[in-house]
Amino acid sequence: MKVVEQIKQPILSEMELFEEKFKESMASKVPLLNRITHYIVRRKGKQMRPMFVFLVAKMVSDGKFNERTYRGASVIELIHTATLVHDDVVDDSNRRRGFFSLNALWKNKIAVLVGDFLLSKGLLLSIDNDDFDLLKLISVAVREMSEGELLQIEKARKLDITEEVYYEIIRQKTATLIAACCGIGAASVGADEEEIQKMRKFGELIGIAFQIKDDLFDYTDAKIGKPTGIDIKEQKMTLPLIYALNNCESKERKWLINSVKKHNKDKKRVKEVIAFVKEKGGIEYTTQKMLAYQQEALEILNSYPESEYKTSLHTMVNYVIERKI
Repeated sequence: MKVVEQIKQPILSEMELFEEKFKESMASKVPLLNRITHYIVRRKGKQMRPMFVFLVAKMVSDGKFNERTYRGASVIELIHTATLVHDDVVDDSNRRRGFFSLNALWKNKIAVLVGDFLLSKGLLLSIDNDDFDLLKLISVAVREMSEGELLQIEKARKLDITEEVYYEIIRQKTATLIAACCGIGAASVGADEEEIQKMRKFGELIGIAFQIKDDLFDYTDAKIGKPTGIDIKEQKMTLPLIYALNNCESKERKWLINSVKKHNKDKKRVKEVIAFVKEKGGIEYTTQKMLAYQQEALEILNSYPESEYKTSLHTMVNYVIERKI
């Protein structure tokens, strides 16, 4: 059995019902919109976000579940999908998860409007049901995701990212959404503020570990569906590169910065940068940091009594680190 299927086992029926509810939450009177949202539902990914919502909700409440939990997962998916649709327009990207992006099929104007529609649907789903606590958790995540993206763009221009700033960028860009999933899972079943924040922290730690793993892929030769060196080509300062920059002679540092700034499209030079980062111990250092975040997440998990939901979350934390794609 695939790892993701194994993680899903304790919440299989909830996930099936969620798909129906998620479809309903996107319904519109405009046929074009319904055609597009049907396409969105068809190209779903692994659905990690609703899985986090459901597993956390069940773990903290001894298996209890209610409509609020389904709504929380739907709000996350609606608002997250809206941000992805807008991202594809901003990045002028024609593909997502092997499918054509909305802007590739229906052009930018329609894609932006669909993103706005999904965002408003998410907001209204919460407001109509007085789920203001859940809405606040996801709204904080959306604000931080935007700030993280803008901070990364600003820093990429100067290539002056410190390790501290790197963590702040990935915390905002990636980890904040997983933190919101876990916080919403706990809040939806009536957990107190302390527990909601504990689960948010758990999600944040997993999110940071997940992004570090993603950044490591750029330096591996594994077949992962995207070529290596992509981050270097896009002038993204990730942890292996930051570590190498901080641990080399000034002459090497100049060469490295020059390579990323001016020769990032030169395949041979990109390969040389990857080799240099490896030689300086950037990969080992980054792996160590990733494992430290994983351990911290597992420590939070270990404070809960044994249950099939806790076991699935445990598998999820390990999967984030061990995945091959």
